[in-house]
Amino acid sequence: MTGVSGGSDDAEDADDEDACREAALRLLDAAPRSSGALRDRLLGKGYDEATVEQVIERLIAVRLLDDEDYAESVVRVCAGRMMGRRGAIMELSRKGVDRALAQQVADEAERRGVFEEAAWELGRRVASKTQGLDRQVRQRRFWSAGGRKGHSPETLRRVAAELLN
Repeated sequence: MTGVSGGSDDAEDADDEDACREAALRLLDAAPRSSGALRDRLLGKGYDEATVEQVIERLIAVRLLDDEDYAESVVRVCAGRMMGRRGAIMELSRKGVDRALAQQVADEAERRGVFEEAAWELGRRVASKTQGLDRQVRQRRFWSAGGRKGHSPETLRRVAAELLN
């Protein structure tokens, strides 16, 4: 993307950076994003890679962009949707969060029992909805739901043993 024509290269660079910063702020105003997702959107709009990097570094420096906070909020949403660790990591990756940071945030959530509690909530819901059905049907439905949501087999085994017998 180029700046206003007729000026010096420095003026064009400044105009381009200002336009890029404005676009970034509009995107962040519309919805929280990871730096990776923001970078992809700005590059997709045609901004120069160096300009995009400068804008993102500045947004991080002034704390308008924080990948760790963003990742933690995504994990909270995932837990609210009864997702497991694997499902949360896939969602973080889809949203442009760096893989190492996604692992770190998911590990911390797992230590706090976030995914365990999500599995129990999923188990309670499936148990309630399948009450009166054959035990094998109930377990199959729970295992299917738990697998789709990214829960570990060990966690699913513990929950199913207690709730679906």
